[in-house]
Amino acid sequence: MRHRTRRSVAAGLAAVALIAAGCTQSAEKPASDFKEADGKAAAQRWVSQEFTPSTLSKEQQLAELDWFIKAAAPYRGMQINVVSETITTHEYESQQLAKAFTEITGIRIKHDLIQEGDVVEKLQTQIQGNQNIYDAYVNDSDLIGTHSRGDYVVPLSDYMAGEGRNVTSPTLDLNDFIGISFTTGPDKKVYQLPDQQFANLYWFRYDWFTDPEIKKQFRDAYGYDLGVPVNWAAYEDIADFFTSKVNGNGTIDGKKVYGHMDYGRKDPSLGWRFTDAWLSMAGNGDPGIPNGLPVDDWGIRVENCRPVGSSVTRGGDTNGPAAVYALTKYVDWLKKYAPREAAGMNFSEAGPVPAQGNIAQQIFWYTSFTADMTKEGLPVVNSDGTPKWRIAPSPHGSYWKTGNKLGYQDAGSWTLLKSTPQDRRAAAWLYAQFVTSKTVSLKKSIVGLTFIRDSDVKSKYFADNAEKYGGLIEFYNSPARKQWTPTGTNVPDYPKLAQLWWQNVATAVTGETTPQQSMDNLARQQDEILSRLERLSQQREGYGGQCAPKLNQERDAQYWYDQPGAPAPKLADERGKPETLDYDKLIATWKQGD
Repeated sequence: MRHRTRRSVAAGLAAVALIAAGCTQSAEKPASDFKEADGKAAAQRWVSQEFTPSTLSKEQQLAELDWFIKAAAPYRGMQINVVSETITTHEYESQQLAKAFTEITGIRIKHDLIQEGDVVEKLQTQIQGNQNIYDAYVNDSDLIGTHSRGDYVVPLSDYMAGEGRNVTSPTLDLNDFIGISFTTGPDKKVYQLPDQQFANLYWFRYDWFTDPEIKKQFRDAYGYDLGVPVNWAAYEDIADFFTSKVNGNGTIDGKKVYGHMDYGRKDPSLGWRFTDAWLSMAGNGDPGIPNGLPVDDWGIRVENCRPVGSSVTRGGDTNGPAAVYALTKYVDWLKKYAPREAAGMNFSEAGPVPAQGNIAQQIFWYTSFTADMTKEGLPVVNSDGTPKWRIAPSPHGSYWKTGNKLGYQDAGSWTLLKSTPQDRRAAAWLYAQFVTSKTVSLKKSIVGLTFIRDSDVKSKYFADNAEKYGGLIEFYNSPARKQWTPTGTNVPDYPKLAQLWWQNVATAVTGETTPQQSMDNLARQQDEILSRLERLSQQREGYGGQCAPKLNQERDAQYWYDQPGAPAPKLADERGKPETLDYDKLIATWKQGD
């Protein structure tokens, strides 16, 4: 989730990827008086009192937990230390699931909750020092390109087939994880196990959009129907309408309203406002799911999995017309259609604003806010507890092509390190599987609304309660969700590269640089880091393997514009024809599988 000083870690993980991972110390295993009968009794109690509803029958739950009881036998009495960021889902794990796991297996769990940037720092410190700090980490799958090029992470595919075979649950069911492609490296190995995930989508006031008088005013002003915007031209018209034209002066029920909400303070959170697929929404990069190839949504080109450049002159698209268009629209909309104070806000300050009732739509809204947006008494919640708002697919920019990703999903995922002793790693892996098991995952999804399993999304509980969540369940049940993906494998060192984004976007917000200058600076700086990683691979044989960066020589930009795919030349008409959809018809097509 994105509430913190995330990704401000200055030093990348890749620079320490070759440090030998041979830490061999083993945990002292205290004597344990735990008996299997204790675990079975605890399993009965937890299944009856807490782990309900479930997609499994009670008998299936108890059978799954019985496997955990038996597999945990060699590790009873140990205390295992794991860490994740502080969000509702992980709070539930730390406060409830860790306790349940201890009572059921006899393995004690200390599940720490810290800020996300601190998780990455701890991870980096463990890699650099080659000493075990935590036995497992939940960190974002955005680091998949970093992890898969290093030699410090235990590839789970290898682990489950080898060292960890006896502690890998027969009911794990990797195919049920909706984000498993996000945690798969260029070598097709799974490196991380998804634990929670959420998307950024389009959010809007359904009650206003369906009001007959407001709909008539919009059609009279723009000549087409008010609805879910399919493209940025329509989003812009709707933003203009609610900010300045609705009821003649931009007010509803006598209250000033705005057609857009965003944030613009120079802050690390400004970085993920862009790295979380904003450029792909505009149409940057190439088609491809989960990420564009050969050019991804950061504008980084790869050739045979080797990053070869960000700049247009190297075949990248970080400073191409689509990227500049993306930044230009972001700045224009922030200044024209959002509340004036939004430009001085960061992510955490701007997040609660739509719930206050004066925002008509938001193009970039994280579904992790769903629970907070459905609280009783809010101006955006009906008296019966149903939301006045809905969520829908994000509109796309004029450079977008069929087959491009359309938005972002955050996927916090369990990661095992080679520096963790084998017995501690095995016990931590048991816990990671427990908190993602079918026995507990539906209840965890109800608490945190961060779905990881397709079986949970399709469960009877969410089918019966879908109206409470404003379209979230319909989205996750639709084919559309496949177009929302995290940062992919083209990014070889996430911590190093991510920190460049907020610094360069900020100067465009303040007007210190033009959008073109900002993206030129960003592309150049990314290429400088790729060049350093290339030198590292030459100095330390083995770093990145066949997927280490190797920069293209610079060529005239026109050469690349003349090639198929990204980068695309500047469009003569960057607006295009506005298009909207009726929300209820859209939902109907989703339910039909279209």
